[in-house]
Amino acid sequence: MSNINLPSLEELMKNGVHFGHQTAKRYPKASSYIYAEKNGIHIIDLEKTIQGLEQALEFIEKIVKAGGVILFIGSKKQAKVIVKAAADKCGMPYIIGRWLGGTFTNFENIVKLTKKLEKLEKDQADGAWEVYTKKEQVTFKKEMAKLNDTVGGIKTMKRLPQAIFVVDIKKEKTSVSEANKIGLPVIAMVDTNVNPEQVNYPIPANDDAIKSIDLMVNLIADCINAAKQATVKS
Repeated sequence: MSNINLPSLEELMKNGVHFGHQTAKRYPKASSYIYAEKNGIHIIDLEKTIQGLEQALEFIEKIVKAGGVILFIGSKKQAKVIVKAAADKCGMPYIIGRWLGGTFTNFENIVKLTKKLEKLEKDQADGAWEVYTKKEQVTFKKEMAKLNDTVGGIKTMKRLPQAIFVVDIKKEKTSVSEANKIGLPVIAMVDTNVNPEQVNYPIPANDDAIKSIDLMVNLIADCINAAKQATVKS
């Protein structure tokens, strides 16, 4: 891998990566990466986390070196800011707002929406709105805000990505289902309450704690940046 140091077991524990869900919420197929049970909570096997990370980062490196795109997805409250900042840091698209059904399966419609957003932004910047009434300008602003929420993070994405990275596959079940349907590789944090078989590159990890999300999402972003730099040097 491109100069990315995998976190130590201590670092993973410090960031709460090992805390799973309540034992009653266990998804049966998640058993393979459950280490133990403590006070009614499942504890994730961090050796499996490191293995999952290693495989995921190697795959990401391969995609990025071939000029591919990885779409970051994380719309849950505690992930939004982290996901946007990390995606911006590594120059990748992201979705942190409401998922539009058909984003992958009907992608040409999404491209139309991104073009519409770009035109609104350009017209506003160029002063083209000035010929319209205040009321009409307010309508444009509302439309622009709505489009920004849904497709603002993917307006540079003119073709389908080569893979997606998802923070919580239960929360993002529609996007994961669409990706599975078209054979788009899924890299994801998998907690103890989800089916890891929906994911090509599962990383067993706590997908609720901010520190855990921050650590994982930024490892992905750092790997992407390192792969880009390695490509430039070669």
